[in-house]
Amino acid sequence: MQNNTNNLQLASMRSRAFAYVIDDLLVTLIIMIIFWENIYAVSNDPDALMYLMKAELVMPLIVLKVIYHTFFVWYYGATIGKIVAKIRVIDANNWGRVNLFSSLLRAVGRIFSEMFFYVGFLLGFFNDGRKTFHDITGKTLVVNV
Repeated sequence: MQNNTNNLQLASMRSRAFAYVIDDLLVTLIIMIIFWENIYAVSNDPDALMYLMKAELVMPLIVLKVIYHTFFVWYYGATIGKIVAKIRVIDANNWGRVNLFSSLLRAVGRIFSEMFFYVGFLLGFFNDGRKTFHDITGKTLVVNV
């Protein structure tokens, strides 16, 4: 990906939402593949399926999301969803590549945004940099490629 800072343009909330959907579908698919036997075993019992989802799948899902978002944002500057949406994450201070620690903070902030009714995502609609809670915690911006 290019690091041309002359023509940086903030990514739209629409393209960010599109990337979010792709990323969430990918991570969910991975979790379903990993835990397929457990899911299939209780698929005829809605109560057991709900228990499985709450008791056994929540933590692996959170851990996988943090690893996925941390690695892809740090290494590629974008998750698979962001690559498809043609957007990327940059450091808000120097407009360069996001370091590993900032990427981790951003990924954890994203989890908190999801846990609290997505309020952290709504912040992006109410500030000039379209910064969500996880952009603020990771000190990042999301821009078009």
